[in-house]
Amino acid sequence: MKNIIIIGIALAVFTACNKQEKRYTQNSPEIETYKKVIDAYEKQDWNAMASHYADTAKIMNNVEEKDAQTLDELVQMSKDDAKLFSNWDYVDGESEYEMVVTDKGHTWVNFWGIWKGTLAANNKTYTIPTHITAQFVDGKVVKEFGYWNLSKIMLDIQAMQEAVKIASEETEKAEEITSEN
Repeated sequence: MKNIIIIGIALAVFTACNKQEKRYTQNSPEIETYKKVIDAYEKQDWNAMASHYADTAKIMNNVEEKDAQTLDELVQMSKDDAKLFSNWDYVDGESEYEMVVTDKGHTWVNFWGIWKGTLAANNKTYTIPTHITAQFVDGKVVKEFGYWNLSKIMLDIQAMQEAVKIASEETEKAEEITSEN
């Protein structure tokens, strides 16, 4: 009987020591929530997207935390961006998600994807690797950091703006010459 008790205690201690909290996974409720965020963004369903964020969420897309956006600012910026593109989407089969729990117990979901969008003004399609990491508290995104390179799009928009400016100046000159004659 004594041996059974000792074996039972040893088994309980061994089992307790082996039960570790999962600190890394590719399957979690938070990942499923973030998949809904990405899906809503692709569909431009801003209310559905916003429903997965805490009201006080800080969004840092290509900026430092001191320059964070509010949820309302993120939604408005996304709406404004959507007006510039005839379509956008993350490439199917090119997205990865993982969830990690830090040493401090913070839960983060990391997303990597390939964003593809067509700028309406020039009908040019851009393909941009993207990384976003979102901190979750009580099932909601409370912080989000996003990283991607917009330089190709920005250079093309600047070139189009410059072309419009030059065309406008040429039209004004032509009108001046016509009015002088």
